[in-house]
Amino acid sequence: MRDFTFYSPTEIIFGSHAEEKAGEAVRRYGGSRVLVVYGGKSAVKSGLLERVEKSLLMSGLCVEKIGGVQPNPLLSFARNALSKALDFRADFILAIGGGSVIDTAKAVAIGAANPHTDIWNYWLGKETVSKSLPLGCVLTISASGSESSDSAVLTDDAHQDKRGLNTPFNRPRFALMNPELTFTLSPKQIACGVTDILMHTLDRYFTPMQGNELTDALAEALMRTVIHYGPQAVQTPNDYQAQSELMWAGTLSHNNLTGLGAEKEFAMHQLGHELSGFFGVTHGESLSAVWNAWAGYVYKEDPARFARYACNVWQLEVQTDTESAALEAIKKTKQFFSLLGMPTSLSELLGRPLEADELMKLADKCSRGDTRKISKLKPLGREDLLRIYTAANREAKAEL
Repeated sequence: MRDFTFYSPTEIIFGSHAEEKAGEAVRRYGGSRVLVVYGGKSAVKSGLLERVEKSLLMSGLCVEKIGGVQPNPLLSFARNALSKALDFRADFILAIGGGSVIDTAKAVAIGAANPHTDIWNYWLGKETVSKSLPLGCVLTISASGSESSDSAVLTDDAHQDKRGLNTPFNRPRFALMNPELTFTLSPKQIACGVTDILMHTLDRYFTPMQGNELTDALAEALMRTVIHYGPQAVQTPNDYQAQSELMWAGTLSHNNLTGLGAEKEFAMHQLGHELSGFFGVTHGESLSAVWNAWAGYVYKEDPARFARYACNVWQLEVQTDTESAALEAIKKTKQFFSLLGMPTSLSELLGRPLEADELMKLADKCSRGDTRKISKLKPLGREDLLRIYTAANREAKAEL
């Protein structure tokens, strides 16, 4: 194993009726005035919001609520929620939802502890987070892993700019995880979540730093689990076994466990963020749409790594031709996304191919005007990114 530092302080409360423990969990971590942040109508219609609020009130806590978080969480909404938190004098933030809601709650928690600093300055890297209100979450979708991660993503809707922020202060104090809360999700929501989980691990797996055998084995086991149970959950959303395996996989895929001893790759997420920022597409879809183009562009940097992925994840027989094995693994991954109903090209994603100037805008934005390179496996500048987006633009639908 290479050197690493691992920090994962989030308490996981997993299983049926976990959400009913919200009050005692908030109280245990010092909360008394709780701002509840949630998404759309589903939390209300399902009765989840009512159950959580009842638990909070029965624990003697003061409660205020704000709903309406959208996918690709918006800076404008986070600022409005922050204003409400400050008016309410919240001392604890509780998210009910998936990654977008949890990321919004993280922004509110940071802003409430630093009321004289515009929260976007943290995402731009102009300020460093030194304190935050405690937060917890009730997870309703297996996808982002935000329930125990140090990351949070926001989109500046005024400038179509999507950015991520990593800080230990983003770690929730607790996550209440009841797989039954995912039973009402649509097949598309489940498929997008499965894609995100898999990609969080792939973005740690394909790294130039190797020699972390146990970390690699954990990552490979997680990916095999997701590949096995993902289609089952899409086909039968109320399959507890499938949904519970995916929920736990989502958490482990983004708390850094599957990447210990190596630098994060995350080129795929950077490529996808620009698509979400420009076109408002779902995060998971943005990842599947560019996977094949990215992998085809970089695999020759380490074909043996891709061949290992073919053998240990897809369980393909690998002889001596590592390049053929690498290409077969890339093909299998693309086919898996198609099986889930996910787009595997930009034209599938957006319903049309992009124009040349649109592709250049994506590459320019992703490279910050050609002032930075992304990726550790193969550093990618603006021209490289343009080639990848262009390849994704002309990708054919995967044959199953």
